[in-house]
Amino acid sequence: MIQVTVWNEFRHEKENEVVRNIYPDGIHMQIASFLKEAGYEAQTATLDEAEHGLTEEVLAKTDCLIWWGHMAHDAVDEEIVSRVQKHVLRGMGLVVLHSGHMSKIFMRLMGTSCDLKWREADERERLFVVDPTHPIAEGIPESFELLKEEMYGEHFDIPAPDETVFLSWFEGGNVFRSGITYKRGNGRIFYFQPGHESYPTYYNEWVQKVIINGVKWCSENRKTYPVYGNQKPFYAIEGSNEK
Repeated sequence: MIQVTVWNEFRHEKENEVVRNIYPDGIHMQIASFLKEAGYEAQTATLDEAEHGLTEEVLAKTDCLIWWGHMAHDAVDEEIVSRVQKHVLRGMGLVVLHSGHMSKIFMRLMGTSCDLKWREADERERLFVVDPTHPIAEGIPESFELLKEEMYGEHFDIPAPDETVFLSWFEGGNVFRSGITYKRGNGRIFYFQPGHESYPTYYNEWVQKVIINGVKWCSENRKTYPVYGNQKPFYAIEGSNEK
């Protein structure tokens, strides 16, 4: 069974009544609930827990980590960022949602500013599947609509994605690469744009399906991590037939 850890800074829900009314138990709990319904083993972690809930023990048994952050990116400890990065490079999947594009872990893995244009204006968003062959797009219609979302627009300052799965159009005219993938070391990364805290985006069936698919895809790359550093010649390694 796929083991998922859903990380959320869990600050908006405590401080903003609008957000609390939409996600009374937190965004992380809503995401974990539909992952459990899909058959995954899902646990949660939040910013204010010891080690942000991301201990070595937790990450060691996590096949895919989901990251949602917004107002408290700077509060994430650099040591924990390095720990998560190590586990991604060793094969743990990472799904980064919405404003997680400015999280320390995503920026470190991308090596760019990860900045973009944005507008909070209750805009309609239409997401288009631009790679229908990709496993993350399995079961998703050619396009689907969100009645209200925060606009994210190009240019999105990221490295060229390995794959672009979704492209979004917003009512105000902007477009955005809203579903993209990367590989870093042994790990797979999926960034998915929808999910502003003041809209009920994570109750949408297609958004849920995309995240479910993204977790599965990101979790399928668990392989033996290479041994780096100084190495003996092959003919000197016990059991080798090379000379």
